[in-house]
Amino acid sequence: MHALPYWRLSGYYFFYFAFIGAFSPYFGLYLQSLSFSAWDIGLLMSQMQLMRLFAPYLWGALADRFGQRVAIVRLAAVLSLMGFSVFFAVRSFETMLLAMALLAFFWSAALPLVETLTFDHLREQPARYSRIRLWGSVGFIVAVMGTGALLDQVQISALLWVIAATLVGILIYALTVPDAPSHGAAEGLLPVGEILRQRRVRALFAACFAMSAAHGALYVFYSIHLADHHYSKFAVGCLWSLGVLAEIVIFFFMVGLLRRFGLRTILLASFVAAMARFLIIGWGVESLPLIVFAQLLHGLTFGAYHAAAIAAVNRWFPGRCQARGQALYSSLSFGAGGLAGSLMSGWTWGLWGAGTTYSTSSAFALLGLVCVALGVRKADLDDGGDSRVALSPRATPGGK
Repeated sequence: MHALPYWRLSGYYFFYFAFIGAFSPYFGLYLQSLSFSAWDIGLLMSQMQLMRLFAPYLWGALADRFGQRVAIVRLAAVLSLMGFSVFFAVRSFETMLLAMALLAFFWSAALPLVETLTFDHLREQPARYSRIRLWGSVGFIVAVMGTGALLDQVQISALLWVIAATLVGILIYALTVPDAPSHGAAEGLLPVGEILRQRRVRALFAACFAMSAAHGALYVFYSIHLADHHYSKFAVGCLWSLGVLAEIVIFFFMVGLLRRFGLRTILLASFVAAMARFLIIGWGVESLPLIVFAQLLHGLTFGAYHAAAIAAVNRWFPGRCQARGQALYSSLSFGAGGLAGSLMSGWTWGLWGAGTTYSTSSAFALLGLVCVALGVRKADLDDGGDSRVALSPRATPGGK
């Protein structure tokens, strides 16, 4: 019987998302301490999303072609750490832009490959995915809370050592995770291009793009929005952590939810929750109970949605197409969708303010709901059971 390397996979997710928890909220502050302008900081930070547009698919295609997923995951961990080490020595904008691009290019390569590797280890137990993935959420909370507390006591330059430690953790676990034979028939599979021409696949990817675009304003302006309405920094941090805690709870109970409701119903519910959540954030910010409720909905708008979406991708891109399927999901949603949402929110925020910006986010969620409702049938996801594959799902700071 195949032995599941539960703690080695869980440890990888823990440190991967701990990196996001240490990097995303605080690295902009480090760049600000070096006297970079707001435009420079924005351009440097945008490399993480820009590289996710194409790097995951490139690495996924190489993994599918040569069948060397674990080797690529380990190489990406080494090169990510090397790329980040440049930040200890440089201060010029041009050099830091290059270092950031290299870090993002290699760091974004690994997670889609680890997702496919995880499912191959799970084999006939894909329902256990959420129990492994929840450790990524734990890592995020530990990093975001611990790093914030540390930086209240020491200089901001200490952040570099915290981030480097998370990258070392990623490398250690990348070296310990064993490979697994691809779970699925290798013969008679459709080429990736033909899979992409299926209506259900196009509809799901369009919906995923819309969901990530809907979250763009959340990741760019949520903290600013709360601070503008006199929430303390401690309260802001607690609200972020509350959302991730809700995500952990959903991951923990995902097995039962998938068995009871099925993938399609969970996807539809996630988009409905996103519509409500962003309207509440935009127009109900003065009410703490409403804002708390909106953060609890993160369990649906990211946790349940993400688990269900990668379940569908894992099912529709079988065998040696899996790495490219997961990479496309990452690129089109977190890469293209996240970038589009960030740019759109920056434009609407300056012109019309928070209410209109988050209403636009809700409109993106409505678009995603329509894509799933009209383009993905119940039989596409839940026929014959699938609680087994339904129970088979694919990071980012989030995106996280």
